[in-house]
Amino acid sequence: MTKNHPNTEPDYLPAAGRDAFLPFYDLFTGLLGAAAVHRTLISQAALADGQRVLEIGCGTGNLSVRLKRANPAVEVVGSDPDPRALAIAQRKARNLDGIRFERGYSQKLPYADGSFDRVLSALMLHHLDQDTKIATAGEVARVLRPGGRLHLVDFTGEAHGAHGFLSRNMMKSGHLGDNAGDAVPKLFGAAGLDCERVATRRHPVLGAVGYYRAVRPV
Repeated sequence: MTKNHPNTEPDYLPAAGRDAFLPFYDLFTGLLGAAAVHRTLISQAALADGQRVLEIGCGTGNLSVRLKRANPAVEVVGSDPDPRALAIAQRKARNLDGIRFERGYSQKLPYADGSFDRVLSALMLHHLDQDTKIATAGEVARVLRPGGRLHLVDFTGEAHGAHGFLSRNMMKSGHLGDNAGDAVPKLFGAAGLDCERVATRRHPVLGAVGYYRAVRPV
């Protein structure tokens, strides 16, 4: 959360870390295998026609666009604080119906209570400081309908599982400590969701990533 803005807005980390890197963001994440991560998350979401899905921290829109193409009868909203990334996402979706991208912060979502069947988040949570994570968890719980689910993937933050180059460097910088062990289930559990890690995958560059499911009780 490092980009400075007027006092009325929180700081945020641009999608590519720095605005100057944004033109290379999709190429970089593609080489890292982001598509496979997205496909797994979409499969776990088990979407049905007519459902409404929100992606928080959507960046340049790759997950949201992939989800919409795989599920044409699902309504998709991508939310991100980075206007430059959102402009790219909107261009990708210009020929698709039932998908839109809007500026917003995960800790203060501009949506009504109980308005989404699913919330998705891909490799975003570790960018947030702990207070923002807590606020984000509360907002996810608020916008989910009863029985709705969060599907989230992120680096696990576990020292013994961080075998990838990127995750080792982020461990050194302290970005991942809040994700270690059962921290993510506890975070969303404190917000009133029933949360568990459902899978862990290893990647030669990304290291260990965990997939989580959190359900809003009926």
